[in-house]
Amino acid sequence: MSPSLKNTLIGLLVLSLIFFVIERVFGKVRGPLIRRGWMTDVGYWFFTPFVTRVFSKGVILLPAALLVWCGVASVADFQSKAYVGFGPLSHQPIWLQALEIYFISDFLGYWSHRIFHGGKWWAFHAVHHSSEDLDWLSSIRVHPVNDMVTKFVQVTPLLLLGFNPWVTLSTAPFFTLYAIFLHAKLNWDFGPLRAVIATPVFHRWHHSRQREAWDKNFAGLFPFWDILFGTYYMPKGRIPEDFGVAGGFPQDMPRQLWEPVRNLWK
Repeated sequence: MSPSLKNTLIGLLVLSLIFFVIERVFGKVRGPLIRRGWMTDVGYWFFTPFVTRVFSKGVILLPAALLVWCGVASVADFQSKAYVGFGPLSHQPIWLQALEIYFISDFLGYWSHRIFHGGKWWAFHAVHHSSEDLDWLSSIRVHPVNDMVTKFVQVTPLLLLGFNPWVTLSTAPFFTLYAIFLHAKLNWDFGPLRAVIATPVFHRWHHSRQREAWDKNFAGLFPFWDILFGTYYMPKGRIPEDFGVAGGFPQDMPRQLWEPVRNLWK
């Protein structure tokens, strides 16, 4: 079902209230309610469900179409939600599949995230890093190309491996909601669990312009991947600051959407 303008507005108001309490009551954040870049992020809040998400869903249909073409599934399977996958992986208990799916999805997300930090890909991802006053709403600032490629990379291998498609597709809303929390203006690191699960401090270091934090903390859920591949950065007794793109980046949505495309012809 397509999102309605009313539901999108209600979602913004509800999350604004929730994170007002989380950031300003529990997190003891001070400062103006309407910070720099707020209007840009609100623009993305409405742009994403009506434009970006439509294209992203189209990309995710590609592996489903391949399964139908190969005779592994039918269009009716996906329409009725009766299709549970194929092969030995689909015969596992749902809880075990869920653990494997989220673990693999985070691994794939880690590498797609790293790829977006280099070459021509960076300009598309720089949109997300352009927030100079980082909070929960900054998480929604994502270029459509960045969103489409990330979802394609995370979902396609799992569907083609035969995992339950509905558990696989549940990763998209989960990682979206968790990303909103990770961007929150909070100095929470979960203490002894700081290296087990991603936290606001962990991810906010990723957004910092401080030189030592550059190209660190790519994982969306499990910092294990950053520890394994040498990109983990969580200095004790310090908190991330100075957010944004080194050298600057357009701060209005129309130029942010166009700048990466224009960069392709440089």
